[in-house]
Amino acid sequence: MLAVLGVGPGLGLSIARRFGREGFTTALVSRTDTRHAGYRASLAGVNAPTYTADVTDEAQLRDVLVRITADAGEIDAVYFGPADATAGPGITPLTEAGAGTLRASFDAVVAPAARLVEAVLPGLLARGSGSLLFAGGLSGKYPMPMLGSLAPASAALRMYVLTLHAALRETGVHAGILTIGGLVERGDIHRVFTSQDHGFTVGTLDPDDIAERAWRLYTEREAEAEFNAMAAV
Repeated sequence: MLAVLGVGPGLGLSIARRFGREGFTTALVSRTDTRHAGYRASLAGVNAPTYTADVTDEAQLRDVLVRITADAGEIDAVYFGPADATAGPGITPLTEAGAGTLRASFDAVVAPAARLVEAVLPGLLARGSGSLLFAGGLSGKYPMPMLGSLAPASAALRMYVLTLHAALRETGVHAGILTIGGLVERGDIHRVFTSQDHGFTVGTLDPDDIAERAWRLYTEREAEAEFNAMAAV
């Protein structure tokens, strides 16, 4: 069973569809239930129970994991990508960002991933199997000044997952990250970004292509897959 934590109409739904084709039950979790009926309809033929929770909140995360396990059985894999186009500390230029601003970015990006690992990893280790997949940003690998205070947090998330991957190598449990540079089509961030004039353009990525690569990350136990639609990188 795959838990998709932070499902949206773009990448999260594509991940659920790709794993569902392989026979996975795909538990979908998002902050509200307003689009759940549409998600289930688009996943016809896939067992896709839906849940409402803010997975960046520790108490809600643990509660929804308990509910998923009670309803659908043990979690075999997790995709963690709770991006929100309207939430979080926002982006501050690094030339203006103090320690408090950077700490807020780390709290928004890295801490939720670590809380997920804390909640799920003991069970996976006890069984000696399972996979933890994360969505990250290309600014975690290449300098992107326009992403300001978000970039160091992205770098920390990427290195956290890569180091976790190495630490788990002999356990049967896998961790991997999708390092994404570009706007993921059909997603909420793509919708919000393209509705405004930012003075620059960003290339787009097909979420189905990323989901296909995520499946390979899972089956081949790879550490990272990179997607780069940024012309300047």
